[in-house]
Amino acid sequence: MSDSGPPRQPTFLDEVKDAVRPRSALLVLGVLALGVLFITSYAGAFHNPKPRDVAFGVVAPKEARGELVGKLAKLPGHPLSPRPVGSVNEAERKLKDRTLDGALVVNPMGGKTDELLVASGGGASLADALEDVIGEVQKAEKRQLKVVDVTPVEKGDARGLSAFYLVVGWCVGGYLCAAILALSFGSRPANMRRAVIRLVALALFSLALGLLGAWVIGPVLGALPGSVVGLWGLGALVVFAAGATTFAFQGAFGVIGIGLTVLVIVIAGNPSAGGAYPYPLLPPFWRDIGPALIPGAGTWAARSIAYFGGRAMTGPLLVLAAWAIAGALITLVLSALRTDRRSAA
Repeated sequence: MSDSGPPRQPTFLDEVKDAVRPRSALLVLGVLALGVLFITSYAGAFHNPKPRDVAFGVVAPKEARGELVGKLAKLPGHPLSPRPVGSVNEAERKLKDRTLDGALVVNPMGGKTDELLVASGGGASLADALEDVIGEVQKAEKRQLKVVDVTPVEKGDARGLSAFYLVVGWCVGGYLCAAILALSFGSRPANMRRAVIRLVALALFSLALGLLGAWVIGPVLGALPGSVVGLWGLGALVVFAAGATTFAFQGAFGVIGIGLTVLVIVIAGNPSAGGAYPYPLLPPFWRDIGPALIPGAGTWAARSIAYFGGRAMTGPLLVLAAWAIAGALITLVLSALRTDRRSAA
């Protein structure tokens, strides 16, 4: 009879291998990468905002208009993209249509004070940047400047950020609802019927959160003007788009899909949404991707409803609808393929 001795005590390395499985280690590395990307994206977008190619109108007497447009186009760093405008009324209309971000109205009577038309409802930081740029031009010409805000922000809407925060809340609600459904019933729906049930549940949640968000931001807090019904409809679309996108990523990649949702909506989408700094103040990469992502399209549409009478919303609504429809279709198609594979097996 041999004596095998006492059992070997596990070493520290054995404990580590048992506590941290390879899959968990990979997920932790993925979270590390998301953290670095988060810092990079937000710092890259916000660390040095500068106006570039801002759509800018010039209202001036005919003999001086062309020269002034050329001079503004040659400013260092190309902060403005100037174009002549026929009248003050036309300039105001274009600002309210969101085809211009600002306009300079030269005093036609030969006085020394000109007007700068801005629309802070589209972003107070952009209005401030235009005042700084045109102020320097006027100072060099020894002329005075009067700022006229054609769509001022509400008193309760500090810096015009309420629309952005509202959309961020809707997006968070959408992808968290989808993530919770996945944690409760599996990241991938078992069959087509389950996928439909999840999408219906998400749609009902979207209607509820869209209404509550619009009600809180408007009547309760007085932080954002505009139609509550209009904001409700927008909110329901934003929430559903974010949730359906999460479903699609989860259906394709499992639990990793939640990380991909965070990458697309939070890391790429939020800093490029034009919230704290509208598109003309963002670096090229963020300026280019912002309008195509859910937070950017939602923020633009929310500001249009609140301050611009619902104008210039066709493009953003099409973007949101595309994310919502694509997410729902991908979710249904992937669930149908899994059902077919189970049937074949």
